[in-house]
Amino acid sequence: MRVLVTGAAGMLGGHLVSRLADRGDQVRTVDLRPAPAAPPGTEQLIGDVRDAELMARAADGVDAVVHCAAALPSYPAAEIRSVIEGGTQTVLAAGHRAGVPHVVHISSTAVYGLPDRVPTTEDAPIAPVDTYSTAKAAAEGVCERWRAEGLPVTVLRPKTFVGPGRLGLFSMLFEWADEGHNFPVLGRGDVRIQMLAIDDLLDGVQLALAAPPGAVGGTYNLAATEFGTLREDFQAVLDEAGHGKRVIGLPARPALAVLRLLGRTGLSPVYGRLLRKLTADSYVSVDRARDQLGFTPKYSNRDAVLRTFAWWRAERAAGRLTGTGRTSRDAWRQGALGWAKALF
Repeated sequence: MRVLVTGAAGMLGGHLVSRLADRGDQVRTVDLRPAPAAPPGTEQLIGDVRDAELMARAADGVDAVVHCAAALPSYPAAEIRSVIEGGTQTVLAAGHRAGVPHVVHISSTAVYGLPDRVPTTEDAPIAPVDTYSTAKAAAEGVCERWRAEGLPVTVLRPKTFVGPGRLGLFSMLFEWADEGHNFPVLGRGDVRIQMLAIDDLLDGVQLALAAPPGAVGGTYNLAATEFGTLREDFQAVLDEAGHGKRVIGLPARPALAVLRLLGRTGLSPVYGRLLRKLTADSYVSVDRARDQLGFTPKYSNRDAVLRTFAWWRAERAAGRLTGTGRTSRDAWRQGALGWAKALF
């Protein structure tokens, strides 16, 4: 296939470009930066997915588009809305004009907000609670409008995905564990938080690209089917670090109040929706993806997190980690939380 990948310099996009090239696809990419370690033969277009002229050139002659480009929750609100909703509109409009046979749009389970019922199915209400999830929901609305115009758009809603190349907030857990500190969680840490290994997400994208006609244009949750509590997953990292440290529960209400204050003053990277999500079970059903796409995840939460930790340790030892926080490949600046490390 000739596949266009947007957001190819990001963690998901970079892995996807390699996966597609490995299976023999011709890959074209769009990103503000060159895709790291792009395989030979990759056609790279440098620019913004909101650029209609660029996207028209990018979509010309391809068999499929995988739209991975997005903005992080830590970006300014206006940029989040512009990149996620506006970028999706530009990408899909270009795909429609070029007659692209299939677009796979990477959304997020964030569109459910903080659902009351778990496991959450694709039919649950869309109830965003912050700028990022609202923009993701709006982008899905863009997908619906272009579906109505005849553009086949498959929407994938992954849980938080982890694997080699993923840093973000996980870098804080890894750093504290590697340096021999205990790690704090809100309350007892007994909430069940589902994640997704990057390899399983790549499998899901490939399955969507090869979906039978009846499954094209659907909406699918993607997530691990084997997962425990937050305490168990974090403790696995501390055990792997080998310092004998433990997950430490903090009184939830006072800790939440402090983290919210730090977040408002810019001294903590932990944003509001994540704080609320860490206090209740959060997992989705993947039955539809299993039944219609053949999606069967290979990795548990624990597997995915430990594989990422092993990669992180190797990268840190080699001095290759960055801390700009602009992409999921970057370690987030810990702010005041970095100072608190000494207390644990």
